[in-house]
Amino acid sequence: MPFFKRLLITTMLLILPFTAMAQDDAITEARVRELVRETLLANPEILMEAIAILEDRAAQDRVTGSAEMIAAQRQLLERDPNAPVLANADGDVTIVEFFDYNCPYCRRVVPAVEGLIETDSGIRLVYREWPILGEGSVFAARAALAARQQGLYEEFHAAMMGMNGRAEERSVLIIAEEIGLDIDQLRADMEAPEVAEHIETSMRLAELLGITGTPTFILGNNLVPGAVEQDVLQRLVEEVREGQVE
Repeated sequence: MPFFKRLLITTMLLILPFTAMAQDDAITEARVRELVRETLLANPEILMEAIAILEDRAAQDRVTGSAEMIAAQRQLLERDPNAPVLANADGDVTIVEFFDYNCPYCRRVVPAVEGLIETDSGIRLVYREWPILGEGSVFAARAALAARQQGLYEEFHAAMMGMNGRAEERSVLIIAEEIGLDIDQLRADMEAPEVAEHIETSMRLAELLGITGTPTFILGNNLVPGAVEQDVLQRLVEEVREGQVE
């Protein structure tokens, strides 16, 4: 079938569900639908082309939308005073990571993040505790944020990411005690309003940005889901540095 005929039919497929076609003496809406049906039966690949076009458009819209939303929320994402900052607090490139202590992919990506920090002294790492995998995750996130009051957030975070099994109240408190946290103070600090505020902000940001899973990284205007490799993170860091992504 010639290209322009394919294009015409594909366009009809895209607009028919959304536009009411007026009847006239030449052709009725029913006849248009009949023609489309006949064409699809003879050339079913056209439907796949139409679906591909719609999917491509949706993907482009998501990319554009997420970039715009990241830009709108950049101050909160990168400079929230209630978010833990590790690596170089004065680094020239900020990476924001949304994570959950019970997410196996979050644990899997740790070596890549650590390797990046070791080889690039300009990384500023912002952690967003986003506990979405059950009550144990919520308890672990609250405990981690509370550990800031005893100056042991980084140690607690590393120990939790290196643990075996699920993060539940009992396992979290065992690790907390092992790294030297005062458990009574920890439990009290877990009820502090800034702990709940951090988690609520993470939930709100994730919804605004359309984040659907952990880990998810934000670099410049890029939203990067999954346990990505170190070289991918490094490439994105360099793009941010070079001004390719504002």
